[in-house]
Amino acid sequence: MTTMESLIGLVNRIQRACTVLGDYGGDNNTFSSLWEALPSVAVVGGQSSGKSSVLESIVGRDFLPRGSGIVTRRPLVLQLHKTEDGQQEYAEFLHLPKRRFTDFAAVRKEISDETDRLTGKTKQISPVPIHLSIYSPNVVNLTLIDLPGLTKVAVEGQPESIVQDIENMVRSYVEKPNCIILAISPANQDIATSDAIKLARDVDPSGERTFGVLTKLDLMDKGTNALDVLEGRSYRLQHPWVGIVNRSQADINKNVDMIVARRKEREYFATSPDYGHLASKMGSEYLAKLLSKQLESVIRARIPSITSLINKSIDELESEMDHLGRPIAIDAGAQLYTILELCRAFDRIFKEHLDGGRPGGDKIYGVFDNQLPAALRKLPFDRHLSLQNVRKIVSEADGYQPHLIAPEQGYRRLIEGALNYFMGPAEASVDAVHFHLKDLVRKSIGETQELRRFPTLQAEIAAAANASLEKFRDEGKKTVIRLVDMEASYLTVDFFRRLPQEVEKSGNPAAAASTVDRYTEGHFRRIASNVSSYIGMVSETLKSTIPKAVVYCQVKEAKQSLLNYFYTQIGKKEAKQLSQLLDEDPALMERRQQCAKRLELYKSARDEIDS
Repeated sequence: MTTMESLIGLVNRIQRACTVLGDYGGDNNTFSSLWEALPSVAVVGGQSSGKSSVLESIVGRDFLPRGSGIVTRRPLVLQLHKTEDGQQEYAEFLHLPKRRFTDFAAVRKEISDETDRLTGKTKQISPVPIHLSIYSPNVVNLTLIDLPGLTKVAVEGQPESIVQDIENMVRSYVEKPNCIILAISPANQDIATSDAIKLARDVDPSGERTFGVLTKLDLMDKGTNALDVLEGRSYRLQHPWVGIVNRSQADINKNVDMIVARRKEREYFATSPDYGHLASKMGSEYLAKLLSKQLESVIRARIPSITSLINKSIDELESEMDHLGRPIAIDAGAQLYTILELCRAFDRIFKEHLDGGRPGGDKIYGVFDNQLPAALRKLPFDRHLSLQNVRKIVSEADGYQPHLIAPEQGYRRLIEGALNYFMGPAEASVDAVHFHLKDLVRKSIGETQELRRFPTLQAEIAAAANASLEKFRDEGKKTVIRLVDMEASYLTVDFFRRLPQEVEKSGNPAAAASTVDRYTEGHFRRIASNVSSYIGMVSETLKSTIPKAVVYCQVKEAKQSLLNYFYTQIGKKEAKQLSQLLDEDPALMERRQQCAKRLELYKSARDEIDS
C-alpha cells in the first residue's frame, strides 16, 4: 500500500471512529471538531445532473437508488476502503454494524429503506446522514458525501421551503474549510446556469477547494463540444475540469457491469475527435485518483492539528470510560469480587459520613446534644409532683395504715411513675438516630460512583443495610428501656438516707414534731421536692447513658457490621443471580461498547501517525 493510500485510509478510519457514537453533526464538542478537521469530498449538483452516476463510476458498483425528481433525501457519507486484490467486495452500514452486504442491489434497497425510516415515503428531506462503508480492491481510499440535489422549485408533496432547506443542508457541508467540493454540472446545459458552480463560487471564491466535473458529454448536440469548459476558458478553476461519460439509460436497464462501463468510458475519450487529446485526464478513474491525490495533500497539511485533536479525543474518551466503568467479567468469581469491591466502596463512604470526613454524622450528635436534653426538660414532672397528686399517691400507698416516719411506699410510687416518663425520650433518641443512619445509607449509595451503573445492586445494598439498621434499632430500644428499668428497679439508697437525718440534726422537738406531721401541706411539698431532686439526678444520669447505649447498639454496629449478613448471603448466590445484581442499563452498556470501540480506533490511528 502506498503512503497516499495509507494516509487516506487512516483518515477514513478516524472519520468512522468519529461516527461510532453518532456525534457527527452534533454539538460543538471535540468529536465533531475532529470530524470537521478531517478532509472529505462533498458531491454537489442539481437534480438529475448525474451525481449518482459519478459516484457509482468511482466505486465501480451500481448501488444508489434511482428515480425521477429528488432521490437523495438524506446525506450519504460514503467511505471507500481499498482492500487487497482478490478479496470479496462488501458494504457495511453504521446503523447495521453486524451485517455485511455482498449484494449491492440490497445496499441500494437499504439506503432507500433507511431514508424512508426517517423521512417516510414522501419527498421530505433530512439532514441526518446515512453512513456506508464499501470495501473493495477496485476503489481508492476516499470519503465522499452525496448530498441531495439542488433544486429551484418545490414539487407536489414538498413544502415551499424545500429549495432553501436543501441549499442550507448542502452549505453546512461545503462551507467547512477542509471540505473538497466536487461540483457536478451536465455538459448539455449552459455552465452559467450550473447550480453546483454557483454554490461553490459562494463558499469557495478562490476555487482552491473546488473540482469541476462535467457529465453527459456524450449527450451533447451533434457538432457541439464542451472544450471551452474542460480547458478552463468558460469558467476557470484552480484545479482542472474532468469530463465523465456515465452509463446510458439503456446500459442501466440492461444492468451493464460498471467495469464494462469504465472500459467504454475510456474508449469514448480515446477515440473522440474532440476530447482525444485530453483522454489521459478524463474519466471516472482519473477523477478518483485526482481526488485521492488532493486528499493526501490536504491531509499532510492537517496532520499536526489532527494529531492534537485525536489526543484530546482519547483523553475525553478515557475519562468517559472511567465514568461509565469498565466492562464486567463473565465468570462468577470475578463477579463476586466486583460486588464485594462495590460494597466496600459504599461502606467506606458510609463510614466517612459517620466519622466526619463527609457531612451527616454531626446530626447524630445533634440528637444527643439538643433533641434528648430538650425532650427531658419537657417531661411533665410538675404535674406529676403537684401537691394534689403527691397527696393522692402517698395516701393511696399508705392504705389503712398511715406511714410512721417517712412514706417509703409513697416515695417509690412517685419515683417509679416519674421514671416511666423517660421511656419516650429514650425511644425517640433511638428512632432519630435510626432515621439519620438510613439517610446516610441513601446518601452513601448515591455518592458511590462505582454503584451508579448497577441499579439492581444499589437496591439490594439499600435493602440489606436498612434491614441491619432495623435490627440495630430494635437492640437499641431494648437497651435504653433496660437503662430506665434499672433506675426504677433499684433506687439510690444514699440519697434517701439523708432525709431522716435532717430531722435528727435539727435538735428541736417542736420542729421535729412538725416535720413528722404526715398530713400538713409542707410535708407533701417536702416529699415532692425530694422526689424532684432524685428525678433530676436520674435525668442527668440518663442524659449520659442513653447516648452511650445508642452509639454502642446502633452507630458502632453500623460501622462494623452493616453489610455482614449481606456478605454471607451473596456468597451463596449462583452465577446467574450474581449477573442479575450486576445488570446494567442496556443503553449504558451500548454506550460503553461504542466508546471502547472508538477509543480503540483513535489509539490505532495515533499509533499509525506516530509510526
